[in-house]
Amino acid sequence: MNKSPDAQRMEKIVSLCKRRGFIFQSSEIYGGLNGCWDYGPLGVELKRNLKNYWWRVMVHERDDIVGMDGSILMNRAVWKASGHEDAFSDPMVDCRSCKARLRSDQIIEKKGALQCPICGGKDLTEPRSFNLMFKTYVGATEDESSVTYLRPETAQSIFVQFKNVLEVSRKKLPFGIAQIGKAFRNEINPRNFTFRSREFEQMELEYFCRTEEGMKLLDYWLEERLKFYENIGIAREKLHARNVPEEERAFYSKGTYDIEYDFPFGRQELEGVAYRTDYDLSQHQNASGKSLEYFDEETKQRFVPHVVEPSAGVDRTVLALICEAYSEDEAPDEKGKMETRLVLRFHPRMAPIKCGIFPLLRNNAQLVAKAQEIVDLLRPHMNIFYDDSGAIGRRYRRQDEIGTPFGVTVDFETLGEKEAALRDTVTLRERDSMKQERVAINDLAGILTSRIS
Repeated sequence: MNKSPDAQRMEKIVSLCKRRGFIFQSSEIYGGLNGCWDYGPLGVELKRNLKNYWWRVMVHERDDIVGMDGSILMNRAVWKASGHEDAFSDPMVDCRSCKARLRSDQIIEKKGALQCPICGGKDLTEPRSFNLMFKTYVGATEDESSVTYLRPETAQSIFVQFKNVLEVSRKKLPFGIAQIGKAFRNEINPRNFTFRSREFEQMELEYFCRTEEGMKLLDYWLEERLKFYENIGIAREKLHARNVPEEERAFYSKGTYDIEYDFPFGRQELEGVAYRTDYDLSQHQNASGKSLEYFDEETKQRFVPHVVEPSAGVDRTVLALICEAYSEDEAPDEKGKMETRLVLRFHPRMAPIKCGIFPLLRNNAQLVAKAQEIVDLLRPHMNIFYDDSGAIGRRYRRQDEIGTPFGVTVDFETLGEKEAALRDTVTLRERDSMKQERVAINDLAGILTSRIS
């Protein structure tokens, strides 16, 4: 069966991720572990750039948000109070024909009969509850008294530390607590590359407010988050804000938006922006017996704040960045013949490597020495890559394929051999347009920094 263009595109993206060191299958030499992924040298830089920019926008550039970093393991009582231990589950169905294990919402119906989406078989088990949390034990004994879980979300540590953070930060409502961290869900059917994984990372904000501010702040944070995605290079027309209907929302939510992106495998959620009311703080206050109220000095009132939560997936956003950046066009080779050029058109602030440095000839000591000077000049400001191997056109192509937005070529003009006025200038090449310009070495850091930020 012929694959659709989107399926072919996704295959190329997955292949590129492994070939160029963005993402590898976890434990690959042992056959892998389904739903777990390792980020290679380029992938970890892309992921770090995303997290750093999120932190910059959400914490460093605002006066009303502070950060924290909660532990992955927490007292089991946290998960009882939050409802996760009893209710954080998916209904699961097994196909007896092909042995596939599926979520019940993946079962399809044809001509009034339920059947497996993989083999078409109709011999299915009844749906049964499957808790998505990974259970583990704390201490020397493995019994019921030592049970806890790997956290399935990062938000609960923010809620249980709300009072401590409030006291040390001395913030007034509305204010937020931000966190980036790992979460774990024993997904029944991980799929779509890194999109649905068992180990993943979240960027979450809990923005605490008064009751009357909740719905207004829900809309405010939706717009802020859409702007964020545009500012990291995801086209606005590929983003969709879905107003989640009441029957699909959590019972405590007064409003939820899903920010979705058009992946090659379909429109899928990148982030949820939810107005969770005062459910979480109230649950922990009631279960712990400790006050999680806010004291308003102006009105002299005590109350449990409400909260709006923008919760984004790091791994999903990294995948969206790669899918959005992937491009193929035509460019001439060294002999002028047109060939297919594979390009990752990352926004410069997201690109794993910001600039490639190329001496025109590797066996010319003067060119190499000058190129090394430029490496030393730029390295304190950005992540750079030095490459003196092969024809200059091949070097450009290698950097295009990993999304490096700029290339600097040190040539004989740099040495002043052809024209004295060009001494200590270099060729600066732009990835997307392939246009080149001469710039002074002394101006390089300033020019590149301004174009990257």
